Amino acid sequence: MKPVDEIKEIKEEFVKKDKRRFLTFLVFVAISMVLWFLIKLTKDYSTQTVFRVRYTEVPANKWISTPEQQVKLTFVADGFVTLGHNLVRKRNRVVEIPLSEVPYRLEGGYTYSYNSQYIVERVAEWLGIPASNVTTNDDKQFFNMEDLQSKELPVVVPLQVMTQRQFKVYGAPVVEPSTITVYGPKNILDTLTAVNTELLKADNVSEDFNRDMKLDLHEGAIRSEIDNVQVMVDLERFTEMDVEVPVSVPDTLSVRFFPETMTVKCMVAIKDYGSITPASFVVEADTAQLHRLNPLLDIRLVSVPNQVQVLKTSPDKVEYLIMN
Repeated sequence: MKPVDEIKEIKEEFVKKDKRRFLTFLVFVAISMVLWFLIKLTKDYSTQTVFRVRYTEVPANKWISTPEQQVKLTFVADGFVTLGHNLVRKRNRVVEIPLSEVPYRLEGGYTYSYNSQYIVERVAEWLGIPASNVTTNDDKQFFNMEDLQSKELPVVVPLQVMTQRQFKVYGAPVVEPSTITVYGPKNILDTLTAVNTELLKADNVSEDFNRDMKLDLHEGAIRSEIDNVQVMVDLERFTEMDVEVPVSVPDTLSVRFFPETMTVKCMVAIKDYGSITPASFVVEADTAQLHRLNPLLDIRLVSVPNQVQVLKTSPDKVEYLIMN
């Protein structure tokens, strides 16, 4: 072997050894840093923090008028908890205070208070540490809660029901309760004439059914002591029916019509079929046209029994003869 080749091999061997030494050094440094970091995280730290307070389970007839409330606290916890806390954005540090579980008292006017210990306990639960490790400088927390206006409104159920052939929804849905008391600002309540439920959808149905439906409370703008109502939908089998309804005029006039009746083609529930007669409808002629000596008078269907669906009427005009 040539001397030059030997020198090259010796250099390559030294480079390999240096790389191994350097990698070994990096591994030891990384392990040392991890151990140091773990030791630091096992120590306890005192941290000051701010949490937003959100009130829940507010009585239906009241609303929280306090602007967004914040509370300052100090907690002692190991580095793991402290690091986890610091990684959460400030706007996401929120504790909920359910007023149904917290004994609050009226301080005067619309101002209420409760013991700060309830805040402490919920922050400690949020952090996952004992409540004794959380402190606040204030003995009480204050908030404003005012009365809402109330209004009793009927409940309306929007329907999107697809029935099997020959079946139809019979009448309006039966709602229990049919009226509810809602609470809200006066300017909103004044615009409401009813409270809707969510849309009731059903497909390919042929018999009565019940649903538990959620009320539409306008995304929290209004409140109620109940959130849901029971809705009962009645389905009946329908059939077509033709009825010859006489054309009527005021008793003060003596007029004969040609033809004398309007044919009303309609859909009728089979259970009502026997009770539907011509007298169940009212067809009137436009007698005001008599003064204009029109050769034909308009006629129209002005009264239809409940639960009857009119498909077609004919004719819409009639000839007439004034009787002496």
